[in-house]
Amino acid sequence: MTASALTRPGERDRLTVKIAQIDWRFVLLLCAVAGVGSLMLYSVAKGSWEPWAANHLIRFGVCLGMMLVLSLISLRIWFGLAYPLYFLALFLLICVELFGYTAMGATRWLDLGVTRIQPSEIMKIGLVLALARYYHGATAQEARFHWKLIFPVMIIAAPFLLVAHQPDLGSAMLIGLTGAAIMFVAGLSWKLIAATAIPTLVAIPFYVTFGMHEYQRNRVMTFLSPESDPSGTGYHIMQSKIALGSGGLLGKGYGLGSQSQLEFLPEKHTDFIFAAVSEEFGFVGSFTVLLCYAAIILIALRIASLSHSHFGRLASAGMTATFALYVLINGAMVMGLAPVVGVPMPLLSYGGTVMLTVMVGFGLVMATRVHRYAELPKGHGLI
Repeated sequence: MTASALTRPGERDRLTVKIAQIDWRFVLLLCAVAGVGSLMLYSVAKGSWEPWAANHLIRFGVCLGMMLVLSLISLRIWFGLAYPLYFLALFLLICVELFGYTAMGATRWLDLGVTRIQPSEIMKIGLVLALARYYHGATAQEARFHWKLIFPVMIIAAPFLLVAHQPDLGSAMLIGLTGAAIMFVAGLSWKLIAATAIPTLVAIPFYVTFGMHEYQRNRVMTFLSPESDPSGTGYHIMQSKIALGSGGLLGKGYGLGSQSQLEFLPEKHTDFIFAAVSEEFGFVGSFTVLLCYAAIILIALRIASLSHSHFGRLASAGMTATFALYVLINGAMVMGLAPVVGVPMPLLSYGGTVMLTVMVGFGLVMATRVHRYAELPKGHGLI
C-alpha cells in the first residue's frame, strides 16, 4: 500500500488498514524472547510450569493484547495524555514518600488494599511522553543550547531524585539515562554534553562515599572486587560468572545447568536468568538472544525515524532507549561489568511490572508506525 493511500482520511481510519500497518516481524521477535523466557523459567524450576513459567506466558499474552490495542490509538491521544500522565506519576511518587509501603528496606510501592503499584514504572512512560511533547513544541535552538533547557532538566530531575531516595538506584538510573537519551536525540549541543559530563564524573566518587546507602556502597565495592568476599557480598557476581563461563560454546544442555539447577545461582528467575541461558545454551544461545534484542531495538528505532511528527519520533526513541537500557544494564550486571542494581532482563526475566512497562512502551512505538503520517499541533512550553 502506498503512502498516498494511507494519507486518505477514509482509508486511514479503517481498522483493517491500521492492523495491516502493525509490524508483525516486531511482534514475532517479542514473542520469541518471551518464549525463551518461559522455557528458561520452566528449566530453572526443575521442569515445572509452576511457579513461574505458566504465569510468565499468561502475563505476556495479556500484555501483548494490550500492546496491539494501544498500537491502534491515535498519536493525538498519546500527545494529549503526555503531561497528565507525567504529573500523575509524579504525584504518586510523592505519595510513596509520604505513606509508601516498605519492603526489603526500600519504600517503592503504594498499597491500594487489593494490590500494590510501583509508581516509578508509570513514571518511565510518563517521562518519555512529557519530554517528547515538550520538545515537539521547542525550536532547534531551544533543544540545542538555550536557557529553556532548564524545563526538561527539571522534568527529569524531579522523578530521578524521588526514586533515588526510595531507594531504587536501578530505576533512578533508567529514568536519568532515558531522559538524557531523549535530550541527545532532540539535538542537545555536544559542548553542553561535555560540560555536564566532566563535573558528573568528578562527583561520582563523592556520591559513592557520602550519598549512597551502605548496602548500595557495598554493591559498588563488590563490583570492583567481588573476589574479596566470594561467599558474602560478592556471591551473586561470582556465581553468575561461573554460570556464564561454564556454558562454553554450546552450553550444557537444556535443563542441565548445574549452577541454576543446584541452587547456586541466586535470583535465577529474575535478575540472573541470562546467566542461566548462557550456562544451558552457551555462547551461541546467549548471542542469539542478544541478536533478537538488537533486532527489536533496530526495528523500533527505524519506526521512530519514519514518523512525520517530532513527538512520535522522540516518544518512540525514548521508549526504545528505556528497553535498550534494561538490556544493557542487566547484561553488564550479569557479566560483572556493572554493580548489581536489581534491573531485570526485559521479557526474559520473571516479573509482571517491567513486562507491562515495556509492552505499553512498545504499544506507543507501534502506534507511531500505524499513525506515522499524523500531524500534531505545535504547542509551546508545558501547556
